[in-house]
Amino acid sequence: MIYSDIQEPSIKDNEVLVKVEAISINPVDTGTRSNEELLNWIVGDTRPVILGWDISGAIVKKGEGVSHFEIGDAVFGMVNFMGIGNAYAEYVAVPVDQLAKKPANITYEEAAATTLAALTALQSLENNIKKGDKVLIHAGSGGVGHFAIQIAKHLGAYVITTCSEKNREFVLSIGADEHIDYSKLKFNEIISNIDFVLDTIGAEVLNDSLDILKPGGTVVALRSVGFSDDLTQKANRLNVKLQSLLVQSNGNDMNTLKRLLESQVIKPYISARFHLDKMADAHLQIETNRTVGKIVVIF
Repeated sequence: MIYSDIQEPSIKDNEVLVKVEAISINPVDTGTRSNEELLNWIVGDTRPVILGWDISGAIVKKGEGVSHFEIGDAVFGMVNFMGIGNAYAEYVAVPVDQLAKKPANITYEEAAATTLAALTALQSLENNIKKGDKVLIHAGSGGVGHFAIQIAKHLGAYVITTCSEKNREFVLSIGADEHIDYSKLKFNEIISNIDFVLDTIGAEVLNDSLDILKPGGTVVALRSVGFSDDLTQKANRLNVKLQSLLVQSNGNDMNTLKRLLESQVIKPYISARFHLDKMADAHLQIETNRTVGKIVVIF
């Protein structure tokens, strides 16, 4: 990590310039930082790279084609996800179709937390579950997981989640109906007939998740871009659906999250806050794989 002064970004007609107040850190941030091959795939040989995708802040400039945002509007969003988002900066140029106005009832920190992880949960769940479904969410105390529990409950599902015993009360408090301590129990030996599984872990967990689905059920895997022939054949044999998901920057979905935040259907849990000059510490925290909810960095 290096700190340097750079030129203020220029904006296109369909973009706004956001003065950042807070950002959120995700496992994809640390994974990209530490993987030269992944960096090359995203940005080629461009260096240095400004990481980050989750922002909240206020608009200070807008392009000529922007009509539904004004200078001074407080906004939040996951920006430029299919490239480098440049969120680790005081000013970020953002396409307006990736933003929503920040709800008045939440802080900039809470808004920054409700971006990539919340979008992932929403995009995984909204077209896959319905009222009365039995849903299993792995790692329910994590960033994606804690949003997924709340959204699934809002959609009328019966929610089961896995996490450590120390986070049991947390996941139950945000809407989970059942908790499974993954360190003591094998979920595939105690539950069955599940309509939908959100797999945030992959590998053996993904394989075992197929076994607990009812025929016609679905598992969405967040850690898998492609699936092995053995896994695909197993899903076909069991008559279950196997899907991967790569979250998309989407202003319409951000507005859905805005409404859920305003109505207090969802609430981000922030377990740690860092200032910008402690960015390395924020990355080290994420790399423990033990973060409850979200961590944010304050500008």
